[in-house]
Amino acid sequence: MTTTESVITAVRPVSTITRSEVEEFLYLEAALLDDWRLEEWVELFTLDCIYEVPATDSPNSDPGLTWSLIHDRRTMLEQRIIRLKKPEAHAEFPHSQTSRIVGNVRITDRLEQSLLVAANFIVSRMKAGKFDQYVGRHYYELVPAAEGFLIRRKKSVLAHDRLDPQGKISFVL
Repeated sequence: MTTTESVITAVRPVSTITRSEVEEFLYLEAALLDDWRLEEWVELFTLDCIYEVPATDSPNSDPGLTWSLIHDRRTMLEQRIIRLKKPEAHAEFPHSQTSRIVGNVRITDRLEQSLLVAANFIVSRMKAGKFDQYVGRHYYELVPAAEGFLIRRKKSVLAHDRLDPQGKISFVL
């Protein structure tokens, strides 16, 4: 843990945080993604973060031992954002139009310096005359910060047995 994160976590006791505050933060995250404000979105993450989208056939597997759709630390997450913003990223140029719905937000545990949170999601994606929907559940570890939270860990588990129609995800869940 960095010195900055130690200072951040001391800003506010985890026990005083409400579900409503967590929901507002998750709504902000969804809006940043829908608006393709990806550089601002990545700043919601701690420097030691992990962002994971496990394979649909083994959502609880250890990502170090099995294949994942996405398993990024901060540097790789930043690189993913740079690639997605380039015109050469044909799968996302022009960018998909997305609309996210976040619901059933629950604080599942309060650790000493962070919260564990679960939330359901629906991401509707429109691109090139095609409409796709992705549904599942996000699992977060959130660290209280001076203004809201920082994401130490985000795991997005899809409730799909396969990825149709494209067979891949070319945008950020």
